[in-house]
Amino acid sequence: MRKNSIKNTRINSEVQRELSSIISREIKDPRIHPMTTVVSVEVTPDLKYCKAYISVLGSEEAGKDTIKGLRSAEGFVRRQLANRINLRNTPEITFVLDQSIEYGVHMTHLINEVTKDLDTENDTEQETEEQL
Repeated sequence: MRKNSIKNTRINSEVQRELSSIISREIKDPRIHPMTTVVSVEVTPDLKYCKAYISVLGSEEAGKDTIKGLRSAEGFVRRQLANRINLRNTPEITFVLDQSIEYGVHMTHLINEVTKDLDTENDTEQETEEQL
């Protein structure tokens, strides 16, 4: 099975949906932030390993605590996943903190500041031209 095959894509989306459900509804660890999202999942073609990219809406410390909580609940999550999805092998899950959403928001904020500065510069230039 190739990495980007249709079967692998379906397995990735199914594992992502089930992981999201398990994390939000069944894990009772207080370290896991309530605004935790499974951004994407990559299951290897041999179904042995899985990387789950997790995004946490909150502080950086909340993200680190959430990853620690998820790593401690890894066995429970894997067992629940095995019960819900019928696969030949249940993948070993590795949780990775994904900060791409926060990075995108930060970059958007920086771009907005630069364009705001450019707009004010253009307004002052137009005023000086009108005065001449």
